[in-house]
Amino acid sequence: MKIAVIGATGFVGSCLVVKLQERGCQVVVLTRNPSNARKIFPSLSFPNIEIVKYTPYVLDDWQNTISGCDGIVNLAGESIVDGRWTGEKQQAIRDSRLLTTRNIVTAIANAKYKPGVLVNASAIGYYGISRTARFTETSPPGNDFLAKVCQAWEEEAKKVSNTGVRLVLLRSGIVLGKSGGALAKIIPAFRMFVGGPIGSGNQWFSWIHIDDLVYLIIQALTNSDMSGVYNATAPNPVRMSELSQTISQVLNRPSWLPIPGFAIKAILGDGAIVVLEGQQVISQQIDIGFKYQYPDLRTALANIYK
Repeated sequence: MKIAVIGATGFVGSCLVVKLQERGCQVVVLTRNPSNARKIFPSLSFPNIEIVKYTPYVLDDWQNTISGCDGIVNLAGESIVDGRWTGEKQQAIRDSRLLTTRNIVTAIANAKYKPGVLVNASAIGYYGISRTARFTETSPPGNDFLAKVCQAWEEEAKKVSNTGVRLVLLRSGIVLGKSGGALAKIIPAFRMFVGGPIGSGNQWFSWIHIDDLVYLIIQALTNSDMSGVYNATAPNPVRMSELSQTISQVLNRPSWLPIPGFAIKAILGDGAIVVLEGQQVISQQIDIGFKYQYPDLRTALANIYK
C-alpha cells in the first residue's frame, strides 16, 4: 500500500510511519519541514519514504502526491497542551485542523486516482467535559471551545464522502507514550519523588496506548468495513486518582504530594483542561476484530516505563 501521512513527524505520526514501514508500505510524508523529517526518517533506515514539502492551508504541488495513494492519514493539528490559549493560539488550534482538512479533501477531489480511504484524526474533546456522564460514539457533542473545534473539524472531513472515498473519524483519548503527550509532562514530578493526585482526583482520564492507536489507524486503512466515527480509547478509563496511584506503583515512586490545578496550569497552560476536567469515554463501535494490546492502565504504563 501507498499511504500519505500529514502530521507524520509528530508524536503519533512518527510511530505510525515506523509501523507502516515495517509492514512494507510506501509512505509519503507531507511535512512543513522536510529537513527535520529527513533527520527523523533517514533514507538508509527508511528507504520506502518519500518526503514532500507541505505548505499549510495552501493547495500547491503537494496535492499531486495524493493521486495514486491507497490511503490518507490526517494527524495535523496545533498542540493544545503547549502554551496559553490566547486568541491567536485558539485560532491556530482551529485553523490547523479545519483548513488543513479542507485542503486535503479538496486535493482528494482533484486527484485523478483517488485514495480508497481518509483516516482523519479527531478527539474525545468532541463530547465536552463531565465527571458524571458516560460518552459513546452516539453521544451528543459538547459546547465548549474544544468541542466546537472537533465538530467543525469533523464536518470538514465528512465532505470527502462526496468524492466516494471511505471516511474513518477517530476520536482519540489522551495518548500514552514515552516521547510526548500530556502525560510525559506530568511524569517528571513522580521521578523527582514529588508526584501525587492531580487536581481533584475525581476527574475522568480516558486514554489509549500509542501502539493501540497506531494499530487502530492501520486497521482503519486496511479494513474496508470500517467507516464513520470510532472512539479511539482504551476500554478501561480511570479516575485521575487511580492514574496517579498506578504511576506511583509502576515507577516505584511515592504518590503523596497533591498537584493542585494551578500547578498543572503552569505546566500545560489552558490545555490543562485535558487532565483537570476530562470525560469518561468508551467505544461501542470497535467490534471489528481489533484487539487491544494494552486494555488496562497498569499494563500500558508498565510497557511505556519499563
